Amino acid sequence: MPQTPLSPFIEKNGLIFLSGQIHLDSDGQLLQADPATQTKQVLENLGRVLDQAELSFANVVKVTIYLTDMSIYGVVNEVYTTYFQEPFPAREVVGVQSLPLGASVEISAIAAR
Repeated sequence: MPQTPLSPFIEKNGLIFLSGQIHLDSDGQLLQADPATQTKQVLENLGRVLDQAELSFANVVKVTIYLTDMSIYGVVNEVYTTYFQEPFPAREVVGVQSLPLGASVEISAIAAR
């Protein structure tokens, strides 16, 4: 995969802005699986970036989810609630025509120290 001009995360004034993560596996290949498994992979990838920033899912205050198929919204929510607990971060879910590398789910986040 070619190098992209972005940082996994950037910190500014105590806020950490995490770049969107898609369902790439540990080999950098797009995981071809059911929507629940893809969403789990996306959140695992997001968790690794949080670890790099020395944070956890508990630090996340805002999430944006991009889906190429809004019919998987319920499945995404089921997986999402295994990573986030109440009070849940503020969030929006956006239906999009396409995502990088043909992904079907992308999640970005903002966290606070």
